[in-house]
Formats: sequence, structure tokens, C-alpha cells
Amino acid sequence: MALITNLVIFLVALLHLYFLVLEMFLWDKPKGMKAFGLTPQKAADTKVLAANQGLYNGFLAAGLFWGLLQGIVHQGDAGLEFKVFFLLCVLIAGLYGAMTVSKKIFYIQAMPAAVALVLLFLSLN
Repeated sequence: MALITNLVIFLVALLHLYFLVLEMFLWDKPKGMKAFGLTPQKAADTKVLAANQGLYNGFLAAGLFWGLLQGIVHQGDAGLEFKVFFLLCVLIAGLYGAMTVSKKIFYIQAMPAAVALVLLFLSLN
């Protein structure tokens, strides 16, 4: 169960690295504009804001990777606090984004974090 849980957490972290790349480097490129439904003008106007948002997604990924690394290096429940904290941050950000930007964010960001959290707590028992 712990292996599956850590794989899901790893996927959530990779997803946020992908968000970092989309928002920091591809925002005004065809792939980024398609992903976020942007016009070239809107992408140009919001590029700096998106890069900042991408940086935050990178911090979320880094925290999850750190928690996973602690579990590998120290075994057992090491890194648990990092995993829980950063998954909760991802979940809250996803819920907020779903309420304010697009319902798709619930499925893309909040749901994977929620699944990882449930698996994490199930694996503790």
C-alpha cells in the first residue's frame, strides 16, 4: 500500500512540475495558450503573473519530492508531515481554482491530491 501511495504522490508532484513548465516557460507558446485557452494578447498580458504562479507550483512539487525522499532515506513514516502539508496545499489550491477559475481544476489538481491524502492515511494503519 505504501508503494502505491508514494507513486500517487510522485504523480501529483510530477503534475505540478508540468504546471511549472506550462506557466513559466510555455504560457505564451502554442501549447501553453491551448492548455489555458488564451489568446496571444491575453498570454502576453498575463505572462509575468503566470510565471509567478508556476513558481508556486514548483514549490508544491519540491515539498512533495522532499517528503518522498525523506521516506526513502529514513524509512517508515519519515516525511509524512511534508507529504500531508503539501498535499493539503495542493488540495486547497485546487478547490479554490475550481471555485474561481474552472471546474476542470477540481479534477486535474484537487482530486489527485485528495486521492493521495486518502491513500496516505489508509497506509498508516
